[in-house]
Amino acid sequence: MRITLLVVGRTVDNNIISGIQEYTRRLEHFTQFDIQVIPELKNTKKLSEVQQKEQEGELILKATQPGDHIVLLDEGGKEFRSVEFAAWIEHKQNISTKRLLFIVGGPYGFAPKVYSAANEKLSLSKMTFSHQMIRLLFTEQLYRAYTIINNLPYHHE
Repeated sequence: MRITLLVVGRTVDNNIISGIQEYTRRLEHFTQFDIQVIPELKNTKKLSEVQQKEQEGELILKATQPGDHIVLLDEGGKEFRSVEFAAWIEHKQNISTKRLLFIVGGPYGFAPKVYSAANEKLSLSKMTFSHQMIRLLFTEQLYRAYTIINNLPYHHE
């Protein structure tokens, strides 16, 4: 199973980039993982929030592939404990999911058409984090899930 994290806009904080790179490197031992970046829209000051979400939504949907299992990282999504997330990931592997596509939207969230295309929504917390931080938190939690699946000592209960 391939896992892709699709994000809108590049990561600019070097500390966050370093953390993401570290967990991405660690994930290579367990799964095929990549981060795909959709460029930020230009001249967003001229766009309403709705227009911006719609344009980002078109770019997001263009990046999807037939057979993707699309999971939106969304504040209204289901919350998991780390061990539950690990079990969920393992289940997706066991049912031969081709590509598990996690998506982080732009600053205003997702367009309705992106919600319609999604299979599931997942929330990493009830708190709000920057789009930059979510990338790091997600890659760490994905790595943690694989250490739980493989009975490695990274996660402690």
